[in-house]
Amino acid sequence: MTSTARRSPRFGFAVNAVGVIGASIILFWILVAVFAPWISPYPVGKIVDFDYYGPISSDFWLGTDYLGRDMFSRILMGARYTVGISLASVTIACFVGVTLGMIAAVVGGWFDAVLSRFLDALNSIPALMFGLVVVAAVGSSLTVLILTIATLYAPGSYRFARALAVNVNAMDFVTVARARGEGIIYTIREEILPNIVGPVLADFGLRFVFIVLLLSGLSFLGLGVQPPDADWGALVRENIGGLSFGAPAVVFPSIAIASLTISVNMLIDNLPRRIRDRSE
Repeated sequence: MTSTARRSPRFGFAVNAVGVIGASIILFWILVAVFAPWISPYPVGKIVDFDYYGPISSDFWLGTDYLGRDMFSRILMGARYTVGISLASVTIACFVGVTLGMIAAVVGGWFDAVLSRFLDALNSIPALMFGLVVVAAVGSSLTVLILTIATLYAPGSYRFARALAVNVNAMDFVTVARARGEGIIYTIREEILPNIVGPVLADFGLRFVFIVLLLSGLSFLGLGVQPPDADWGALVRENIGGLSFGAPAVVFPSIAIASLTISVNMLIDNLPRRIRDRSE
């Protein structure tokens, strides 16, 4: 007698609840960054209260800042700069670094040696010092910030991707692909990249966290997003005088930074893992 029971899928994905919570917080801040101009109750630079460092109230959900501006509106708009600049920078850094890393691993020879030594030298420069010098010399426009931060983090992404690609490049299936006459582009696209994409995505998330913290540090020193606009680091800096009062204006931007960075780490540590279902 033939059984009519259907077999379970051989493969599935294990999803961790902590990872789901982290992803939800990240999605929340991305949506805030996209829709901030439409959900902010007050114009970001408008003085709406004569009481500086005002408390939380029904009119001002997160209090007011050192000039009497609504902090809820400023944090919403600050998400556009913190999330936007960080995401653009890490995307450029990882795209350039991973691409060069895979090419260097496959080509090898003098190209690999020269490129690795150059990027190692660039990677040895302290990130905050390099950012301070470039931004102080050129200015702190959004384009300069994005390109400077991407330049700082591309070498690390290159080293990580190259190390992964070198291991995959030594595998038998890559040797077989070369024996078939496949070129460099095919080898990278079809053989190398699919086998390193998981660790690369994890590295992407970690570098995003580092960039958020670096951007916040630059803004805290006055070299990030310039007034009247502000990212979360700039909001902490400009309201630091309210720290002794326990003002919401300095507390909530710090909480916003912490929530974003911690949630990214939660997601990275609990990425969905592919599992095999052994049941018949």
